[in-house]
Amino acid sequence: MFWKYEILKNFVTTPPRLSYRTTSEGIRYKKSWWFRTLRHPILTEIYNQFYTTDSYRCGKKIVPDSLVDKMNPFIMAVWVMDDGSYSQGKIDISTYSFTLKEIEKLCSMIKKKFCVTMLYYKDRDKGYRMYCNKKETQKLIDLICPYIIKIMRYKIGLS
Repeated sequence: MFWKYEILKNFVTTPPRLSYRTTSEGIRYKKSWWFRTLRHPILTEIYNQFYTTDSYRCGKKIVPDSLVDKMNPFIMAVWVMDDGSYSQGKIDISTYSFTLKEIEKLCSMIKKKFCVTMLYYKDRDKGYRMYCNKKETQKLIDLICPYIIKIMRYKIGLS
């Protein structure tokens, strides 16, 4: 979060803040750090690429066709640092906000761009998650490792 804040701080008016939650017993605990960006034409343009505005699916997350040309190892690394996890030698990426059709499109783009095969599974009633088997995970790690910041290396199985 602090790494992202440094990248986006020109679009932020307040420093990162810590949010708290309260247990059912009334005990307050730290939950997470956060910050909010301003509304800005550059950020709106990015938003508009990833969210549909048509009346049928208004506000739904999509995968723009142009993404395949923009995808690179750095973008994949940021995605894994944000939404990825590592367990039993495999990388798993949360894709709950995408439809199955969009997830299939992402898998196809990643295969085309990086020769890494991503699969997906239904995670209870939450939606779908993408993942790599162990062999494909190693290919993905080799691709993104140079861009993973030290504190997030656990997301690719490194401490």
